Amino acid sequence: MNQIEIFNETNTKIEEIETLNKLLEYATTIEKVNNAIFNVIIIDNERIREINREYRGKDTPTDVISFALEEGEDIKTDVRVLGDIYISIEKVIEQSKNYGHSFERELCFLAIHGFLHLLGYDHMTPEEESIMLKRQELILDGFGIKR
Repeated sequence: MNQIEIFNETNTKIEEIETLNKLLEYATTIEKVNNAIFNVIIIDNERIREINREYRGKDTPTDVISFALEEGEDIKTDVRVLGDIYISIEKVIEQSKNYGHSFERELCFLAIHGFLHLLGYDHMTPEEESIMLKRQELILDGFGIKR
């Protein structure tokens, strides 16, 4: 059984939290992740900008940042503590409008993007990016979150 916690640290009411939780459970099934703990923290642009500046040296808000705790380690425990996913609510709103899809789709896309980073997927090369994008779409489409 996985433990997924979603924290909304903004003043924005997010009706899609239950859908997001179910999607992430679905994603753990698709990715064959068991007995894992991870968090999704929804924050504002100012907070994600601070995190981006502190940890990535980029003084600008971004849409999603993941902190994988298992990165590069061969951890053998009964419970996997995967890490945290931070999502900017303002970026969700802005990008859903820019890309012409729903708030729900953008929120779910960013959460799955962050989740895959926790599992070690990356997009530093075109090959890695192609693999990661295909996994994202497989999960989103399979769950019924369409563009």
